[in-house]
Amino acid sequence: MVEEQRVRVEDAMTKMMNEVDKAYLRKMQADMHRCAAKCCDNSDMSLERVHQCVENCSYSLNNAHKFVQGEFEHLQNRLQRCIMQCNDEVRDKMGPNPSESEVSRYTSDFERCAVKCVDNHIGLLPTVMKKIEQVLSKQRHSPQPQL
Repeated sequence: MVEEQRVRVEDAMTKMMNEVDKAYLRKMQADMHRCAAKCCDNSDMSLERVHQCVENCSYSLNNAHKFVQGEFEHLQNRLQRCIMQCNDEVRDKMGPNPSESEVSRYTSDFERCAVKCVDNHIGLLPTVMKKIEQVLSKQRHSPQPQL
C-alpha cells in the first residue's frame, strides 16, 4: 500500500515536471543557448566579457529552475510532514505492547491516513502548477547578450 502511494506521488510529480519543462523551461533553455552563442560569436569582446555575457544569458533559466525546484521541495516537505503526523498519531494510540490485532488495526489506520495525505497533496498539484505557470510566464523569454 505504501509503495503504491509513493508511485502515485512520483508519477503525478513527474508528469507535472514534464509539463513545466515542455511549456517553459525548454524554450528558456533554447533561448539561453542562442543568447550564449551570440556572445561567443562576438570576436571583439574579451574573454572575461564573453564569460559575463554567457552568464547573463543563463540568469533567467537559473532563476526559473530554482523557483520550480523550490516549489517541488515545498510540496514534498508538506507531504512528508503530513505522513509523519499520521505516524505520530498511530504511535500515540498504540501503547508499549500492542497485540497483533492492534498492530494490524494501527497499520490500517496509518495507511488510510497516508493515502489521505497523498490524495490531498496530489490535489494541490493544479494549484502549484498554476503558480509556476504565472511566475514562469513573466520570465524573460529571450535573453539578449550584453555585448
